[in-house]
Parts: sequence; structure tokens; C-alpha cells
Amino acid sequence: MVDSQYFLPNDIGVAALDCVEAFGLLSPQEKLYAHYLSHASWYGGLAVLLQTSPESPLIFVLLQRIFRKQSPSQLEVVATAAGLSSEEYQAFLVYAAGLYANMGNYKSFGDSKFIPNLPKEKLDALVRASQAFKDDPTEMAALWDSCSCPIYSLMDKQKQLGLGDKGITTYFSGNCGMEDAELAQKFLDSKKLSAYNTRLFKRENGDKTCYEVRLASAVKKDCAVEGECDFCCGCFDFEGKEFSVKRGDYAPIMERVCHYLQKAEAHAANDNQKKMLEEYRRSFSLGSVEAHKEGSRFWIKDKGPIVESYIGFIESYRDPFGSRGEFEGFVAVVNKAMSERFAKLVSSAEVLLPELPWPREFEKDAFLKPDFTSLDVLTFAGSGIPAGINIPNYDDIRQSEGFKNVSLGNVLAVAYSTNKEKLTFLGEEDKDLFVKWKSPSFEVQVGLHELLGHGSGKLFVRDVEGKFNFEKNAVVNPETGELISSWYQDSETWDSKFSSIASSYEECRAECVGLYLSLIKDVLSIFGHEGQDAEDVVYVNWLSMARGGLLGLEFYTPESKSWRQAHMQARFVILRVLLEAGEGLVTLKEVAAADGKPDALVALDRAKIRTVGKDAIRRFLCKLQVFKSTGDVDKGRALYEHYSTVGESGTHNFLRLRETVLLRKEDRKMFVQANTRINEESVELIEYEGNASGLIKSFVERFHDSDKLEADLLELRRLDSSCWC
Repeated sequence: MVDSQYFLPNDIGVAALDCVEAFGLLSPQEKLYAHYLSHASWYGGLAVLLQTSPESPLIFVLLQRIFRKQSPSQLEVVATAAGLSSEEYQAFLVYAAGLYANMGNYKSFGDSKFIPNLPKEKLDALVRASQAFKDDPTEMAALWDSCSCPIYSLMDKQKQLGLGDKGITTYFSGNCGMEDAELAQKFLDSKKLSAYNTRLFKRENGDKTCYEVRLASAVKKDCAVEGECDFCCGCFDFEGKEFSVKRGDYAPIMERVCHYLQKAEAHAANDNQKKMLEEYRRSFSLGSVEAHKEGSRFWIKDKGPIVESYIGFIESYRDPFGSRGEFEGFVAVVNKAMSERFAKLVSSAEVLLPELPWPREFEKDAFLKPDFTSLDVLTFAGSGIPAGINIPNYDDIRQSEGFKNVSLGNVLAVAYSTNKEKLTFLGEEDKDLFVKWKSPSFEVQVGLHELLGHGSGKLFVRDVEGKFNFEKNAVVNPETGELISSWYQDSETWDSKFSSIASSYEECRAECVGLYLSLIKDVLSIFGHEGQDAEDVVYVNWLSMARGGLLGLEFYTPESKSWRQAHMQARFVILRVLLEAGEGLVTLKEVAAADGKPDALVALDRAKIRTVGKDAIRRFLCKLQVFKSTGDVDKGRALYEHYSTVGESGTHNFLRLRETVLLRKEDRKMFVQANTRINEESVELIEYEGNASGLIKSFVERFHDSDKLEADLLELRRLDSSCWC
């Protein structure tokens, strides 16, 4: 039997994201704008297949060809005739839906591989019996043969994403290790090139090592017209190695993104949106991160749009080195009622920031009030959908020019609803409270996490001219009582300096800010919680974080001693901090359950949250911020890796608890998203059922140039094929 963590269960939750009302309130121009932005996002999201695993593009094309010829219900008849049971066919549908929802065969949340929960010979029989195979047996046989073994392979290295012997990655060629990633980062820093839209490929040329840095761009030529771009491609010697910088990665995909962004530009509501899309097109055309940053500046200036969007190589969670961004694009419509609450939180930010436990000098010189809106998602293309976002991720822009926060309301509504019968690791007395207050408490946590977590704190920087953005002889490190002695150089960023721990460390810092500030009465009032209700929201928020730390053990890989998910690592770290606080604040016990299998119980002493708990988070949060502000990688890494260690700690055996967590885990829900199409010059919203078949159908109908698109994906995969051997 295959370990259950490597397949998706037949009863996995699948839910449709409802945006009918929000979309219906848009004007015809806004609908067209949303329609074309959605197309740009969905086509761009296909790059994630190439960013995930060598086989992901092949599996995607295989499934598209099968389901374009036969719907899930039609294919079920074929499956029965081919000898599949109803459970086996459902397992195939769930696998296909999972591939689409994650844009690859690795879970977007946890980065572990999933395989079909049916025998390989049964899937082989179904593929060969399909109409797509009968219509083109030669090409379908070649396609199936190229991916059938990788689909099912669970070799140790292929069980999770990672670099070198720790896992699979397509951000780097297969012969790269962490030392290659570190050298490449030094090279990129020396050329003032961002890693966000790059991949790295290493080749041995005789006795010389050559590295190829590929930039995602529609343009394939290595030299742009003078003045078109902010850098030059070409070959460079660096520390005895040869580096070549080339354009054209994902070129056919980026061409389509640019095409639909240009279409959207014709329906933009204002000049900021037009200039934003123009710069995005320049970025995706030429591979310029500077152009994307410029587009992001116009995006920040576009205050309170009815249709909100963002697109590009954004989050670096899945790059094992922590610097390269995964492509994502979203289009959403503002929920005005919920947005009013977040606007009140923004208005209170300047009063709340001084409550954070670090000296004033460690905070931004001025708080740049961002947009903070609740959105109903129309489109979210990429490997997964978050509950909230703070963007852009460019520290220099976020620190001195501004940012935006969004909370995804229709995602929160279905993703974080809680079923008491499926609640694990809580006592019966806590379960009713948890069911009642989990969603409202998470709304508070998301708001604080995004706005005042990711939106707070200053980075101390020495610029290219040697000027400091702080008083060098006046800022004292509260940890040592001495003047600070480290900072960021002009070419360094948070991601490039803290690399592999940057994402999780920052998520941990933001989660701690949420916990800490949720204790403030006025914050709870903003979200409509008063009196005992407010106290219950605080309790469930802190309890949820402690339980989340235990659940996080699912995303730890003992063999490589590595974490596969930034947020869950962060929550485990916080659990360790709360346990270390002692005095009975949090207790974690291994118990025997009624079913005779191992179980565990997390408990929180409500009376000690505002004393023992607050003090523990205050001390820890201050350390996190000081090490981040000063760029003190050594101390920051030592602190974070200490609390991230999974082993025996005091009376707790976390490796044994991990087995219990895996035994009782529940897989995350998958989301079915609507499509849009133009029908006689008006835009129509196309909805689908909230099940695996509906999710599959939505992807089959999503792309209008299927034959050419699939050929382009296979060609891109062929060009990469020699790099992962």
C-alpha cells in the first residue's frame, strides 16, 4: 500500500468559488477588462507546470487531450468497459482535478508529490481505451509512455520538491546543488539582476563550468533595442565560472500573456491601469523585473479599483533557494461591505504600529496607507489560492512607496469553514467554540497578518553611494544594547540575503504580529467583536495557531530534515515558542483514542494568553524583527532553525507526533473557478459544479487554442528535457 500522504482521497473536498453576484454588478467595460485579465492570468499560469516538475506539462497535455474528446461522464462508460471499478474511476477524476488545481503533480501546499490512487495497469487500460487514443494512437502512445512511469514514481528524491538530493525542482537543472544556487545569486547581485523571473541551468564544458540564466520573456533575442530594457544579456566571467544570461524562457506562454494584457488595456478604467499593463507587457516581453516593478508602482497608485488584479512571478515559496518567483495572476471584484472593515483597520494602523515590541527606529519612517480590500475571486491562476495577500514583494517599493493588501472573501467563506466531526487534536469543550469562531478569528488574523505583519518593519540599507537610510551612530540593537553593526548593501534584498529561510521566517513574523495585536480591544471592535465574543475570538485565534503548529508536522520530511511549506513551518515554530513559555500556557499530550489508534490533544489556558503568552510572543517577535532589520543572517538563521527542529524537545517527541498527525490528516479543499466568454460583445460568466468533474470541465473549456497550446507546451518541455537527467 502506498502511504496515504501521496495520493488524494476520493472524498477530498471540492468547492465552487461563488462570484456570481460580484461579477453581475460590473459594468460592460469592467467585465471586458476582467475577461481579458483572466485570460492573461490563466495562460501565464501554465508556466507553473514547467516550474513544478519535468512530467507536469506532459500529464497536463495528456489529460487535456483525453477530456477534450470525452467528458468525465462519457469517459466513465469507457472506464467501466476497461475494467475500472467506480472507486478507481473516481480516483482518476480526483487525480486529474488535483493536477489542474495544483498546476502540477506536487501539492501547492506542502510540495509533496501525489500519484493516482488506482493501479497503473488500470490507468493504462483507461488511457488506451479513450477516444483520444483511438483517434491518434501513435502520438498518444508516445505521450503516455513519456509520463506513465514518472506519474507513479515515488523514489525518495521525487517524493517532494527540493534541490540536489533533497527533492525535485525545475527552477534548476538536475546537476545543481545549493552551492550553485549561492554562486548564481552572487552573480545576479553583481549585475543587479533579480532572480524572480529566472531559472538556472548548469553545464560542464570540458574543464569549465557554465551556467545559463534563463529569463522568462516572449522575446527570444538576447539583445534588445537600445533603451528598451534595463540590462544586457550575454556571457560573463564570474569567480572563474562562465555565466550566460538569455531571454526566451516560456516564450510562447509569455506571448499569450502579453496579447491578453494588451486587450485588457483597451478597457482599463484609468491611466494608472493602462500604464500598469503597459509595463507588465514590457516585463513579460523582455524579461525585465524592473519593468514589472514599474508596473507595480502604477498598481499601487490605482486606489480602490472595482476590478483588482496582479500578475507576474510573485511568490518565492517553492524555489528551494527562496529567490525565484512562481507565476500567478488573479482577477477579483471588490466586496464593499467587508472592505469597509479593512479600511478602518488601515486608518488605525498608525496607532497600532507603536504597539509592536521593537524600538521606533526599527519601524518604517512613515506608514504608507495602502488599499486593503476584501475581494471575491473571479480568477486565481497558479498552483494554489491563498486567503490573503500583501504585495508587491519588492522590499524597496514596499518600504518607501507603498503596497496593497487583499483578503479573498469567497475563498475564506469555503476554505476555512469547520466541520466538528472532522476536528482533530482538540478537547470536546473546545470544539464548539472552534466551529463557531474559527472563520471570524481567522479574518482578524489575516487582516493583521497582511497589513501590519508584512506591512511593518524597516530594513536598514546602505545604498550604492554609501548613504544609510538610518542614523548609523544612533540606532541601538535592543538585543545587545549596542549600536547596530550590520545592514543590507544596495544590491541585497531580504530574499537574496536570507534565501532558503526567508519565506517561512517572514510568515512567522507576520503570524506573530497577528497574534500580538489581536489582543487589542479596538482591533476586535473594528471587526465587530465586543465583550465575551471578543474574548472568544482571541482564544480561538491563539488556539488555532497552537493546533496549526501541530498540524504543520505533516509538512516536515524527516529523511531530508526539511520543511515543505513556509506557513506551516512558521506555525510549528510558534507552537514551540508557546510551549517553551511554560506555566501551563499550552499543553500538548499524546493520548489513546477510542478507535485504538494514537491521538494527541492541544490545550490552551485562556487565563494566561494576555500574560505568559503575550510576553513570549513579544520577546520572540522583537528578535525576529531585529535580525531582519539588520540583515543578521547568522543569528536569524540560528534562531529560526532552532525552533524549526523536529525531534525530542522536553517531554515532546515531535517525530512520533508527526506519525499521529499523518494518521489523522485531512487534505485541503480544491476550488472550482468560473470562466468567462464573450457572447455577442457581452461577457458571460460560465459556472461549474463543485466537484472533480466540474473542475476538470472548467480547465478543458479554459483555453481556446488547444492544439497549438499543447504543442507549445510539449516543445517547451522538450527544450528542458536534457536538464533534469
